Amino acid sequence: MFIGEYQHSLDNKGRIIIPAKFRDELGDNFIITKGLDNCLFIFPKTEWNLFEQKIKSLPLTSKDARAFTRFFFSGAAECELDKQGRVLIPHNLREHSRLDKEAVIIGVSNRVEIWSKEEWDYYNEDESLSYENIAEKMSELGI
Repeated sequence: MFIGEYQHSLDNKGRIIIPAKFRDELGDNFIITKGLDNCLFIFPKTEWNLFEQKIKSLPLTSKDARAFTRFFFSGAAECELDKQGRVLIPHNLREHSRLDKEAVIIGVSNRVEIWSKEEWDYYNEDESLSYENIAEKMSELGI
């Protein structure tokens, strides 16, 4: 399980250090793809395979399902860590997430998310995402 929040910088080649606590669970090869809310999702291969199976079960006749599938698969890249624990973020994914220098890496249960520091700060300032509002909506879902 991935948990925690870490701040790191991208180097001039677009590489970022993945927190040591995440490296073992990610494994040698993992998938980075466009995430929602202008971040990137990193999935270990096992979690990506589960996600892929769910997406494959979506109806091909649904325009929204096709768009959702294209969004995640067109931006996906299989990546690996170098000896220093860094990963090269592909250029198209850096553009999608507005990653430039400062980044925030968070653990979100079965995946890791990478955010630009600016986007993460903006996301956390959103009034509608207050813990009270979120808790109220989660109670409607039985959580």
